Amino acid sequence: MGKLKIKKGDKVRVIAGAHKGAEGTVMLVLREDNKAFVEGVNLVKKHAKPSAQNPQGGIQEKEAPIQISNLSLLTSDGQTTRVGYRMEGDKKVRFAKKSNEVI
Repeated sequence: MGKLKIKKGDKVRVIAGAHKGAEGTVMLVLREDNKAFVEGVNLVKKHAKPSAQNPQGGIQEKEAPIQISNLSLLTSDGQTTRVGYRMEGDKKVRFAKKSNEVI
């Protein structure tokens, strides 16, 4: 498994699939599955039985994981870009390949 270039807190855009064009912030990355949870993207409905925490029960909407290969990082000006790594002094930093800015 290679290094994942998308991390928690990144702004991303979906570039393929049913939710193509949607944007959001990465909430969680599942490294072993190469998937990520993106806020407001790939919502699914889950039927919940009544319980002590949720006495009403009902249908809840929640995010489902989306494949990382379907996501592209957004730069500060809203363009999609690929991610590169370089050394600045003694620190390894991520940078946007399109604009050459440090992420």
